[in-house]
Order: sequence, then C-alpha cells, then structure tokens
Amino acid sequence: MKREAKSSNLTEEDVKRYTRNFWKILIGLVLLGALFLLSVRIGIFGKLPTFKDLENPKSNLASEIITDDNRVLGTYYVHNRSNVKYSELSPFLVQALVSTEDKRFYEHSGIDYSRTLSTVLLTLSGNKQGGSTITQQLALNLFGEQRARSSVKRIMQKFQEWITAVRLERNYTKEEIIMMYFNTVDFGAYNTFGIKSAARTYFNTTPDKLTAEQAALLVGMLKGPGQYSPVRQAERALQRRNLVLSNMRNQNFITAEDYAKASEKPLGLKLTISNYGEGLAPYFRAVLKEEIKKEFQRLAITKPDGTPYDLDRDGLKIYTPINYKMQQHAEDAQKEWMTRLQREFDKQWKRRNAFTGKNANLLEKGMKRSDRYIALKAEGLSDAQIRKEFDKKVQMNLFTWKGNIDTTMTPMDSIKYTKLFLRNAMMAMEPKTGYIKAWVGGINFEHFKYDQVRLGTRQVGSTAKPFVYAYAIDNGYGPCVSIPNHSRTYGNWTPRGTQQGGDPITLKNAIKYSQNYASAYLINEVGAANVADLTKRMGVNSNIPNELSIALGSYDASLYDMVGAYSAFVNQGTWVEPTMILRVEDKNGAPIYEKAPKVLKALNSETAYAMVDMLKGVVDGGTGNRLRWDPNFGGLKNPIGGKTGTTNDNSDAWFIGVTPDLVAGVWTGAEDRGISFSSMQYGQGAAAAMPVFGLFMKRVYADKDLHYTQEDFPMPPGGITRFEMNCSNFSQFYGNDPGRTETPLTEDDRLGF
Repeated sequence: MKREAKSSNLTEEDVKRYTRNFWKILIGLVLLGALFLLSVRIGIFGKLPTFKDLENPKSNLASEIITDDNRVLGTYYVHNRSNVKYSELSPFLVQALVSTEDKRFYEHSGIDYSRTLSTVLLTLSGNKQGGSTITQQLALNLFGEQRARSSVKRIMQKFQEWITAVRLERNYTKEEIIMMYFNTVDFGAYNTFGIKSAARTYFNTTPDKLTAEQAALLVGMLKGPGQYSPVRQAERALQRRNLVLSNMRNQNFITAEDYAKASEKPLGLKLTISNYGEGLAPYFRAVLKEEIKKEFQRLAITKPDGTPYDLDRDGLKIYTPINYKMQQHAEDAQKEWMTRLQREFDKQWKRRNAFTGKNANLLEKGMKRSDRYIALKAEGLSDAQIRKEFDKKVQMNLFTWKGNIDTTMTPMDSIKYTKLFLRNAMMAMEPKTGYIKAWVGGINFEHFKYDQVRLGTRQVGSTAKPFVYAYAIDNGYGPCVSIPNHSRTYGNWTPRGTQQGGDPITLKNAIKYSQNYASAYLINEVGAANVADLTKRMGVNSNIPNELSIALGSYDASLYDMVGAYSAFVNQGTWVEPTMILRVEDKNGAPIYEKAPKVLKALNSETAYAMVDMLKGVVDGGTGNRLRWDPNFGGLKNPIGGKTGTTNDNSDAWFIGVTPDLVAGVWTGAEDRGISFSSMQYGQGAAAAMPVFGLFMKRVYADKDLHYTQEDFPMPPGGITRFEMNCSNFSQFYGNDPGRTETPLTEDDRLGF
C-alpha cells in the first residue's frame, strides 16, 4: 500500500526529469564511446597505421631470384615470405578460408557484429570462441603486435583491430583483403610465412596449383601451426584438414562426392624445407647477392625514403638469365662425373700420405682458417691448447657424393678428409647476349662455400694458348702458316713439350695438339705485352705479366672471365660482358635496376672465325677428341670446339668448349695445388674437366624444351678474305690415315717452367 502511494506521488515533472537524465546518460555514453574511439583512432592508446602504411605495410618480405623460364630459383630472406596476387590463388584456398574462418565475409564491412555479440555471450558462459573476421585477423597480422596477454590490453588491441579492419574494408576490395591475408599468415615451422612459401614448403608447388585437400590442410594449420603441424602432429592435422573440407562442403563450395574423395586421401606431403644453401645454384645466388649490393651502391639506388634496399626484407624481384633446367643439367653432370672421378682419386691416396714433404704445413694452415680455430682463439686459448682440441673426437657431419653422413672424428682428421676432396666448377653462357645460363660454383655449398666460378682463380694452363694465336692471326699470320715446333731457350726460360703434329707445324695443328714449343715461339715473335693486352680486352681481369710464359698459362684467372673471353671467338670477335642480372623490380613491380652489359670489339670477325675453326680441330682429332668417341661422356656429333688445359703436376684441369649458341667452361682440382692426381690418365683437362662439359651438353641437346642449334658456326659477313683456312699438312702426324679420330694421351699441357 505504501509503495503504491509512493508511486502515485511521481509527478509529471519527475517523469520529465528522469527522461532527461536517461537521455543525458545515454548521449553521454555515446559521446564517451565516440570520444574513446576517436582517441583510439588518433593513436592516444597506441599508434595506428596511416593510409600510407596500409598501402605499404612493413613486413619482412623475401626477395625472389627468378630464372629466364619464370621459376623461382631461390630467395633471400629473414622471414621466408613471398607475395602472390589474388589471381595466383587456387579457388580452393579462398573457399577453405571463407568457409572456416568467416562465413559472412562477403556480407560484412570488416566487423561481423552478430558474430561478435554471440562470441561475447559464449565467452561469458565459459565456452570461449574466436570472433575475429578475416579482415580483423589481417589487421592484427599486418599492423598489430602479438596478441596481448593482459585482458585490458587485449580489449584495447581489439578496438584498434576494429578500426583498422573498417579502414581496410573502405580502401580495399574483398579480393585484395584475402590476397593480403594469405601473404601475411605465419605457418610456424621452417621459417614459413605466407601462402606461397607454405605451398612450396609442404607440397613443393605454387598456390594456384593447390588441390582442395592441400588447401584445406594449409588453411586448417592457421588455427595453430604447431598444434596442427602435418609433420609433427600428422593425425591431428588430418582431422583438422577434413573438418575444413566439411566446412567447404557445407557451404556448397565442393560436392559431397568431392568431399568424400578428398577426405580419404593421405596428407601427401612433399616437404621442401627452404634453406639458403639448398636448392639449385646456391653459389650463383650467393655471388649474385653481393653483386646486387655492389651495383646498388655504385649507382646510389635507394628506396623512395632514401634508405638502402634490404634484399632480405624488401621483397625485390631479381630477374636472371639462368635457365632452371640447364642449371639442373649442369649440376647433374657435375655429380655424375665427379662421383666417378673421386673414387679414382681416393684409390690414389688410399695408401699414401698427402701431408708430408711440400704439403707438410697444409693441415696447420687449414686448421688456422677454420671457424673452430677462430672461435677457440677468441676464447683465449693458446695454439698448443687449440691443437689439443683439434685432436679430440667430436660429432661431425661430412659430405659424400652419396649424401651427408654423421660420424665421430677429430677436427684435424676432418680437415684431412675435406682436403682430399676434388672440387669442380662450371659456367655456361650464350656468347651473343652474354646471358649466363648455368653456374655451378662448387661441389656442395653446405660444406664448401667458396665459389670457384667468379671468386676463385686458378692457373689456366693451355687454355691461355688461343689468345696467343688470336693475336698472331689478327696481325698477319694465317692458320696455315707453319712455325718451328722444337725446344728453344728464351732468356732463362726453356719450356718443355713434345713435337706432336710435326716440326714445323701449322698454327691450326699447334692448337689442335696443344704444342708448347710452337706456342712459345709464336709469343716470342708477336710480343708478350701484346698478347697480355688482348687477353685483358677479351675480359680476363687477372694480373697478366709481360712474360713469355703466359703463352702456356702461367697466370691465374677465374672461370667466369675465361668463359667470357672464349665467347668473343664465337661472337665474331665481340666480347659481351657475362650477365648475371637482367633487371630488379621492387615489391610492387616497379623497375629499379636494369643491367646494361659492356660490349667491346676485341678481334676482327675473320680472326674470330679462324679461332673457332682451330678450336673445332681440338675436338675433331686433337686433345679434346674424346668428346667424339668416348660413349661415357661424349658421342657428340654436332659442331663443337674447345681447349683443354692442365697445369704442372695436374694441379688444375680445364676445358672450355664452344658451340654456336653456348660456351661452357669447367675447372677441376683440389683445394690445395700440392694435392693432385699423380698421372695424366685422370689428372689432365681431357679427363678431369672435359667429361662434365660432355655430360652437360648431352643433356642440353636431349632436352626438347631447350632449342639450341646443332648447325655449324656461321661464317663472318663477307666470308674469309684474309687467309687460307684449309691447311694441306693435316696428315703430318697420322700419315695416310686422315680418318683416324683417336689420339694417344700426351703431356700436351705441361707448362715446364
């Protein structure tokens, strides 16, 4: 009764006052909420990204090295992340993501309010569920930090995500949001970021080729990359994959029949763990990285804000002339021959000590160059203490041609082991363009990181002889001119050699049989300084002394330079700088660098053709004739020229081969020149280097995807007018048997100085 009386005492004024207060509170709450959101928006509680930031999100984006056939050769990265376009995504990826993470993705504007409300109610009831849309998750991936553990901070972070999500929806299409989402997700293990990296890591494919079950597995992993790892938690990953497939079926993205087939399939992993030293052309990629840095610094190429580009973070696209299949052919050819050659090398040293006499200090030098020695020295150990450490057995991982092996041995024994491994390098390029098509800098990047194509230089031996003959022919001699071919002394130098091919001998046959006496005579006639100058004009950047012995290759040079120089013979006397890089684009596809190779006319076109003809003679009956008759690595019938080279004591074996469209060079030798084959049976250029060239070319010509001509070298414009090409004394060595193609092994490339 009292309550009713009191209620009846409310006046109209009281009702109006209560109503005014209600609206004041409501409007105040709305204003307070708006003010709070405005404060979040302007960054009072933490800086939000600007529109410029949205356009250019900061992330560690891997730079990609791309081959001439548009395949990714490798990446430079801190995080192994590469972007894809929406058109490069399999439809199954989009379907799996939307059906599992955000069913109303195409209906909301960044925030799904009904889902958010239901998530709050479920969380309050103890059934915690995620309520973030794809756009909100993208906001966290792109611009947020890791999820805050504090409830207060997480709430604040949630508001920041909401605002950023709405801004993303206003500035981007739904397709662009999905594209950015897949480019930013973290797949946890193996430093795998983004869908492109994940597709390559788990299935060795590209995102556009992912099947329904593959897409479902990767999308399923996003809930917890560790919890649903297909490698460590295979059963759980399979269940999660099938749940995603079920979602796709329920959303009518796939049929019930498709679901049944896909869910029955195994995980089907093709694990391809990205490692800088793994994959094709690791030596090329390592040298390329330093070359790009040098070029950017030389040309002052920087980002728009003036800071230097970071190849590990800025997502550059580096286009190279390397051909993916040719690179594979080169590496396969090396492995096939060097596996066999190493067995012969091991037999030779099995019962001999390689580290006595002149090689007695090799082990100590090797020890002092090792990372282990440097680390122990930094710890303050004396040389005597370090030496004791090197005699203690430890766990080792060693290279073999059958694969790496784990074993226990002393560090000193591991030095002995590695020093008795033959090294090998190869480079192939197109002479007309300068484009490098294959680059094999060593036998195993993980264990032997030093590049022997460009960084390493070794004594070139008889591969230097063509420069002497080229200068002579360019200055009045002809291929058919005869010169003395017997022992002479020049000052204090008396080269050693043989008289294979006769005495006197034509220039053509002197190259064919790699004659030292004739080559020494010729350089004495034309001048060592002139030959050195021509050699440098043809791209050999080594220190070439003004000495007669350079006719027999007494100087060191890189394989990179030598292949480039021989290419000038094929390219009618024009040297084109070997090209590693075609162009570089930024992450948005804008060009920032384009290579302009140097070009120089080094020889008369007729001289160059004469040299090619003489190099053909080396293969068609001279020191390189095993390419024709030996079925193990030869049997090549198309026009080929080349030059073998072998230095004193078989320390360095060379072969540089030329065809109308390709020039390729090979070097073989041990790390230390004092360790080598004891005989020329296996140690000369024709045996230790040339087989890799032969195996490579056999693969190239057998590959139907590669279209290199097997026609003859073209004549120079106007033909040959300066000298006679057909020499009459071909049968000097073989008598009346000009059809014979096999020559005996000779000491053709001994330097003798």
